[in-house]
Parts: sequence; C-alpha cells; structure tokens
Amino acid sequence: MPSLVAPLRFGANYTPRSQWMHSWMSLDLDEVRRDFEALAGLGLDHVRIFPLWTQLQPNRTLIRSDAIDDVRAVVEMAGEFGLDASVDVIQGHLSSFDFIPSWLFTWHDKNMFTHPDALSGQAELVTRLGANLSEAGNFLGFTLGNETNQFSAETHPSPWPVTEAEAAHWITTLLDAARAAAPAQQHVHSEYDAAWYMDGHGFTPRLASRLGDITTVHSWIFNGTAQRYGGRSTASDRHAEYMIELARGFATDPARPIWLQEVGAPSNCLTPEQTPGFLEATLRSAARTENLWGVTWWCSHDVSRSLADFPELEYTLGLIDQDGSAKPIGRRFADLIPELRERQDAPARTLGIVVEVDEDETPVSRAALGPGGAVFQAWVDACESGVDPAFVTSADAEKPEVLATRGITELVRPGVGGPAYASQNTVV
Repeated sequence: MPSLVAPLRFGANYTPRSQWMHSWMSLDLDEVRRDFEALAGLGLDHVRIFPLWTQLQPNRTLIRSDAIDDVRAVVEMAGEFGLDASVDVIQGHLSSFDFIPSWLFTWHDKNMFTHPDALSGQAELVTRLGANLSEAGNFLGFTLGNETNQFSAETHPSPWPVTEAEAAHWITTLLDAARAAAPAQQHVHSEYDAAWYMDGHGFTPRLASRLGDITTVHSWIFNGTAQRYGGRSTASDRHAEYMIELARGFATDPARPIWLQEVGAPSNCLTPEQTPGFLEATLRSAARTENLWGVTWWCSHDVSRSLADFPELEYTLGLIDQDGSAKPIGRRFADLIPELRERQDAPARTLGIVVEVDEDETPVSRAALGPGGAVFQAWVDACESGVDPAFVTSADAEKPEVLATRGITELVRPGVGGPAYASQNTVV
C-alpha cells in the first residue's frame, strides 16, 4: 500500500492571545507577529487560522476587501516565521459561539446548506478569498469551515437540517469553488464527531472520508470517552487513533491522507498534571497510523480570562499561556516534534472490526461507533489485548480484494447498539 513519505507536520489552531478571534475586528499585526514567533519557537511548521465570517461577509453581496486583505496579511506573517497557513473560510462556529452573518438568521432565516442564495453567497466568498490567497507561497488551502455540521445537528438550538445528499451538495459546491480559485492548494472540509457518532445526522462518515483532498479528523474525549473510560485510559489516549482508523475504514482510496486537524486536552476530563502525558500518548498513537498528514493541536494560546461566557475548558486549552510562556503541555509538544516528525513504520493491522452499513454505506448504528458502543468497545478490547485493529465496512468485508489490499486476515463483528450521542463541549 502506498504511504506518505514526507515528514509529519505539526502545528496549532491559532487562537490569538489578545482578544481571541475578536481581534479580526481590528487586526494588530504586531500582536500576530508576537504570537507566531512564540509558536515557531516551539518548532511548529503550520497554523490553522479562523477569520470570522461576520467580518468577511456582513451582507450576502458585501465581501469586505479590507477583511480579505487582513487574511492575506496574517498568512504572509506566518510565512515570515517559516509557518504554512491553512485558512478556514466559512467560519461560523468556534468554542461554543456561533458567528453567523445577519443575512442568514432571525428575520432573514435561510438554511446555509440548502438555500440557493445562501449557497451562492458562500461560494462567492470562497472564490474571492481564494483568488487573494492563491499566490501566497505558504498557503496550504481552505477548510470550508470549523465543524459547520453542528449547524445541522438536532442538538443545535436553531438547526438547519440536511439530508446526506444536501450535505454533499454543499461540500462539493464550495470545494469546487475553492479548487477553481486556488488550484495549487489542497482543500478540505471538517466535521465534529456527530458525523461519526450521531444517528440520523446528515453529514456522514462516507462524506467525511471521501470528499476533499484530505480527510480531517477532530478528536475530543469530552464526548463521553473520558466520562465512561477515564481521562488517561486506553480509550482516551488512543481516541484520535481510533477516529483516524475509523475514517480509513470508510475511504475508497487506500492511500488517502488523513489530517488530525483538531485534538486537545480538555480540563473537564484531565487535570493540569495529566495534560502533557495525554498529549504525548495522543501524538505517539496517531504517529503510528499510515498516511497521516500531520497533527494540528487545539490550540495555540489560552483564551483570556478577561473574556466572558466561554465554557470553562476553553480558558485552559492553549500550548501557551496568557503571559506568552509555553505551558508544560507546550514544552512537551516541542520536545516530541523532532522525534515524531520522522515517520515510523505503521504496525500491521490484520484484525478488521466490521462496521455494519446499509445500502448507502451509512452505519446502521452510529451509536455503536461512539463511546460505549459495540464497535468502540471492540476497539478498546483489542487494544488492551495488544492488538492494533483496523475497521472495515460490512460492504467491504465481503470483498476479498479489499481485505487483501489492506492486509486484513481476520474479522470480528461486534454488532450494533450503544448509548445515544452526548458531547460536553458547549456546557457553559
């Protein structure tokens, strides 16, 4: 099976030390320079940045040139410190807060995924921003937006529901616009784990693992993993690896790269003393997976205590504190990067855990994939017995050529069923 040979990438999701994402309202490049210098000092090679949709496109037909130029300036500033930059473009949700322009809600309520005007407006924003960034040498490409699938989830206070076909149309429309505007870069979409764990959700594992140039994985143990198994359990330490392998099980291209785009050490599951060890366990287990593009830690800097109403955990997730000093978790990250940047041989994964899917290749029970579910528990049991398992859909389990290509010689069928999805990332 072909494998990536370039060194693993290590970066951070950029949360500005001063004023958090609200800093986009009045960008101070001296503050950005200070932040990027600190991140480069940890040995990082890239950042993921989050310009706010409300600043970029306050009206459907008003895309602010000044705001577009600000994004280019931040990307170029990253380059001054040897950092590549990935840019989220439809940036509507961050750290429990929604940033939706007024032309999409209340009196002007439009489903952002399905309304023709909403879709064309977003495509135009992607086009404009892509045209501005395409020639920046350190621009990695777009993520369509941060976990935008949460706007369609039944757990959202004001959901815009979608079918899988409608979600696919939204993704492909914006990816096509990104590729047309910035053809040299790689463009992706991201979902939070409801796509994998929430039954009935319109964003599905099939879309997550097959659309876009790289599969992105967002791994958080506050989704019931830590609560059920413990913050420093096998299940928690290897949760990112679990999601990476789950994504591989639904991919149709065996060489498709996977990006651990978001993973962090939440304080509602871990003590401060536990976070460096959790980071190390997460990085080491993820680094053993095949075709991993890289890891982007959440997040660069702690949110300032001067800002109100964040979930408590958000104030403590940074690699760097509010004084600009690397925290123990940041220093551990820096210590590990030189070792883990050089790729190691991935372990053979001869045991395939079967995920039952329907005729559309959607899991019959996504609850079975979540913490405490039958598939999740089969993974934990295998890991604790010293086996490195893979995942295979029930459709692929009937194809000897697929199993042979992936080196799977034994199958286990754990069945379906598990607790209903429950995440605690927005508890305030």
